[in-house]
Amino acid sequence: MNRLPDELVPSNDASRLRSLHNYQVLNTTPEPIFDEYVALAAQLFNLPISLLSLVDEQEVFFKANTGLPGLERVARPDSLCSAAILQNEVLAYGDLAAEGCSLVNPVVAKSAGLRFYAGAALKMPDGHNIGSLCVIGREPRTISSEEQELLMRLAELTSMTIELRSYYLRQNRPAEWQQTQQQLQTLLSDEAAMARYLTSRLGTLSVLNGEHAPIQQRLLALRHILTTLLAGCMASPAK
Repeated sequence: MNRLPDELVPSNDASRLRSLHNYQVLNTTPEPIFDEYVALAAQLFNLPISLLSLVDEQEVFFKANTGLPGLERVARPDSLCSAAILQNEVLAYGDLAAEGCSLVNPVVAKSAGLRFYAGAALKMPDGHNIGSLCVIGREPRTISSEEQELLMRLAELTSMTIELRSYYLRQNRPAEWQQTQQQLQTLLSDEAAMARYLTSRLGTLSVLNGEHAPIQQRLLALRHILTTLLAGCMASPAK
């Protein structure tokens, strides 16, 4: 359920922006691990578009993008991702042609032919939502509570990866970050391969029928790996 405030810019935006900038991920070049997250999200939801957004003061920057090639950023008032950071639950619109978000200019979504949107906030350890992981379609669609939980899990893993990246780079360990990124990328590629296999066998994936269960188990395993890596980084002094 959408529980949006009356204003697009939250009262804590100054501290939220400090948190975002502290992670040093804004306006950076694409990185394979984040491309894998959006590719997996699109695959699991059987939708053509998925974006990893970071909401800056004036613009929304897309760190990863599948399905909207060439789109790097949009004005903050034009992006539903700007609204997705305003709540901790999934922000979802089943048919944007019938029901839009009053906080966001609908022109961009309409001009791109977008009808369905679901976005989960990237919540960081300090409590701030710095961006979102979203899935988008060009046809109306519903989203179940189980699917919302799945999207929130993917957003959580993405947030943990952003945090891990920040630790490695602040500790002057870029080579280790590249190695870790490759390992995580392989795990996510395996997830996508399993999703493709299940889709080819079943025609579609249904959370309600338990068809996502093997993938959910592997995502839990990935969360454990990220938790272990983060604990190691927090225990390591900067070089």
